[in-house]
Amino acid sequence: MHVERHGDPQGPRVLLLHGGGVAGWMWKPLREHLGPRRRLLIPDLPGHDRSAQQPYISHDETVSGLVSILEADGAAPTAVVGFSLGAQLAVLLAAERPDLVDRVVVISAQAQPTPAPRLTLALLRSASGLARVRWFARLQAKELFIPPALLDDYLRTSAAMTSQSLVAAVGENIRFAVPDAWRSFPGQALILAGSHEKALMRASADALHDALPGSSLHVVADAGHGIPLQRPSLVARELEQL
Repeated sequence: MHVERHGDPQGPRVLLLHGGGVAGWMWKPLREHLGPRRRLLIPDLPGHDRSAQQPYISHDETVSGLVSILEADGAAPTAVVGFSLGAQLAVLLAAERPDLVDRVVVISAQAQPTPAPRLTLALLRSASGLARVRWFARLQAKELFIPPALLDDYLRTSAAMTSQSLVAAVGENIRFAVPDAWRSFPGQALILAGSHEKALMRASADALHDALPGSSLHVVADAGHGIPLQRPSLVARELEQL
């Protein structure tokens, strides 16, 4: 995986995991609010942007790659911030490797499987080429709250993503459920969801919160499925308080 590094090499380590269909560039607004003292690791997940040549296979495969990145970077404890697809990966990483993760911010993670996933994926396969059509990609960017300054990044990422990676990533996303090991994660956990998100996303936030005693849940007023881009200063403040 391609990984960008920012901030103080000796500072507290933070791993930022982007959502499906975007890439590490989506964290630029958050970076502006965090300041230079943290050590940021920002991968482009398999199948996305500068990692587009590496197909997305599964969440388990991706988590294994993220573990390798953290272990190669050193043994320091890590705060993991994940959005949407990346939030599911953050949950899995925290649940499976609490020795590497001591704090986690889970933003807009679906944690209840979508009914009829095969039908959903069949429709996605038939329409996957639309992601490379600029007018359609622009509509999707609006739904994801992509700011104008990052629109070219989004269009590039959409054009580079293969149908194979798109279907694999979405398939993992819509089948995701709260892992058993999440219930015993010993670190700090904050779960965020937007008040304007779909009922499934808000129910998923409740499920993650209920499964982990001691976790915190914050429903962000007047936000949709795009909190890191809509409210980057809020995400920065919440991270600072963990």
